[in-house]
Amino acid sequence: MSVQRLGYMGFEVSDVQAWRSFTTEKLGAMEAAGDDNSARFRTDSRSWRLSVEKGASDDISFAGFEVDNAEALHAIGERLESQGIKVTAEGSELAADRGVLGLISCSDPMGTRVEIYYGATELFEEPFVSPTGVGSFLTGDQGLGHYVMAVPDIDAAMEFYVEGLGLHLSDIIDWTLPGDVKAKLHFLHCNGRHHSLAIVGLPQTKKLHHFMLELERMDDVGFAYDKFDADQSVVMTLGRHTNDHMLSFYGATPSGFAVEYGWGARQVEPGWSVVRYDKISMWGHKFVGSH
Repeated sequence: MSVQRLGYMGFEVSDVQAWRSFTTEKLGAMEAAGDDNSARFRTDSRSWRLSVEKGASDDISFAGFEVDNAEALHAIGERLESQGIKVTAEGSELAADRGVLGLISCSDPMGTRVEIYYGATELFEEPFVSPTGVGSFLTGDQGLGHYVMAVPDIDAAMEFYVEGLGLHLSDIIDWTLPGDVKAKLHFLHCNGRHHSLAIVGLPQTKKLHHFMLELERMDDVGFAYDKFDADQSVVMTLGRHTNDHMLSFYGATPSGFAVEYGWGARQVEPGWSVVRYDKISMWGHKFVGSH
């Protein structure tokens, strides 16, 4: 039994208005709800996928993983508890706020809140319309996208996400960063998307390294790249990754972590074998400035 997909993410941010402008005008997401202290955004037919709430950390607040039904939710909860993880069965008030039928929560070994749920709200009667003309984001059975976390203890993180949530290892990249810093990235999948989560043993001030949104049109990536380039907020240039083959770039968010905006990733197929790589990219993905 595994979680089925990354369903939603929440960030604690110091400047909600900056995120509102960033998410709609640069990423092309559609605002679903909001006030001075919070905002939610759609990327497809779901009622929301991204949430920002005012706070000091400028970091990830929670990640929501979806399962197909109540039975799967119960099974995941029981397995987590059998591993000594404290699981909270959330009440109807929070479930209604998230727009789901059932919801449990726990913390990963790094203290990051993880929610598991089923029965998300669909809004087919209110079609997703991108304010920047994005055709569509690649979601569906693959979920929202992916995110990458910097963790102090890879073994503890792997035990929680693989043994607890049921994610599977896709591959590993031994990455050499500027300054000859060595890092080992572990990429984890729970559906056809090459990875819904990656973890890396790096000392960082923030837990979240980046989150990723995938587009169904390559030109939408190019249009967004021009916007980031115009205000000098590109973190890594256009490039293509070795492992998932995604063509993407990385841009700075108002909170200091990055967003990856990409197209064309290959999927995990039956018979997939775990392998390792020495580089993160076939070409491109060059660091820009001091981000």
